[in-house]
Amino acid sequence: MQLDSGEYWWCSCGRSADQPFCDGAHKGTGFSPEKVEIKETRKVALCNCKHSSQGPVCDGAHSSL
Repeated sequence: MQLDSGEYWWCSCGRSADQPFCDGAHKGTGFSPEKVEIKETRKVALCNCKHSSQGPVCDGAHSSL
């Protein structure tokens, strides 16, 4: 996805209705969102399966689920 420069919060719990971004649905789950800082507008592959070994960055783990 194309993201403009700025600060984003990646959902780590999978409950957000605004995937892959946090909407606060993690409250009470023990999960916390991870901050993603984008310095300049660029394409970013954010993980939606929540199995990436690289946190918010997709590493292709979804292909083996």
